[in-house]
Amino acid sequence: MNVATRMQLTMQTARARALDYAPCQYGTSRLLFRGPQRKAAGDYITCIGNTETFGRFISEPYPELLERSLGTPCINLGCRDAGLDAFLANPSLIDIAAGSRVTVIQVMGAISMSNRFYTVDPRRNDYFIRAGRKLKDIYPEVDFREFERTEHMLTALARTCPKRLQLVRRELQTAWVARMRALVGQIPGPVVLLWMSDHAPYSRQDGGTICHEPLFVDRAMLNAVCETGAQLIEVVATQAEIDAGLPDMIYGQFEAEAACEMLGPVVHRRVARVLCDALLPILMEPAFKRTAAE
Repeated sequence: MNVATRMQLTMQTARARALDYAPCQYGTSRLLFRGPQRKAAGDYITCIGNTETFGRFISEPYPELLERSLGTPCINLGCRDAGLDAFLANPSLIDIAAGSRVTVIQVMGAISMSNRFYTVDPRRNDYFIRAGRKLKDIYPEVDFREFERTEHMLTALARTCPKRLQLVRRELQTAWVARMRALVGQIPGPVVLLWMSDHAPYSRQDGGTICHEPLFVDRAMLNAVCETGAQLIEVVATQAEIDAGLPDMIYGQFEAEAACEMLGPVVHRRVARVLCDALLPILMEPAFKRTAAE
C-alpha cells in the first residue's frame, strides 16, 4: 500500500466510530466471540475461525450476511488470534458444531499451534510463550525471549537460516493436518472448509511464505483434510476488493495498520455469496442429526 493511501486511512481514524462486537461466550469456553449471541438449538449454522470470521473492523462479517441470506441462524465462533488449539481444547464448542446443520471452518494458519518446537498461548494462539529444547538446538544463536508473536519469531528464524526453518515447517504442517482431521472427525454433519485469503493455496513445490495467511498451509494439506469428506470452498481476494473495502472499515486511532491487514467488507460480501450458493443445497436436504460419538 502506498504512502498516500496510508495517510488517507490515518486521517479517517479521526471520524471512526466505535464498533460494538457484542462479545459473548458459548458453552463452557472462556473465549470471546462476536455477538449477538445465538442459541445452539433447532436448525443453525456454525462458523468456526479466527480474526477474519470474527470480523474485526467490519460491521457485518460473512456469518451475519450468510444468516440474512439463508434465513438460518449462524453462530459466529470466530475468535480473534485463535488457531486450531483454541477449539480442540474446548469440547463444548465442538458440541455446538456437532449439533448444527452444517459447519463452516475457516482455514487457519499452521503456525498458531503448540508443537514439539514451541508453545503458544492456549487462548490467543498467535502469542508465543516459549521455545522447546529442539528449537533451541536448531537455532542456538537466537534469543527466543525477545519474541511476543509466533509470526515474528518465525520471520526472524527465516532471516537467520531459512534452510533450518524447513524442519520447523514440516513439523507444523504435519501437526496441522492431524488436528484438522481430528476437528472435522468430531463433527458428524457436513463440513465446509473456507479458504479466504489474498492468494490461492500453494502447491507443495511453491512452498509459500511466512507473509500471507493462512501461514504454511498448502494444497496437499487441504487435500488430506478433504479426504475426511469435508468440502473445500476457495475465495481468493483481489487487491482491488481489499482496497475498495478499506473506507468502510471501522477502527480506532491506532488501528489503521491492523485494519490494512484484513481482507475487508467487500471480500466478506463475496464470501457470503459463495457460501450461500454452497450451503443452500445442504440445508434443503433432510436434517442430519447424530452425536459425534456415533
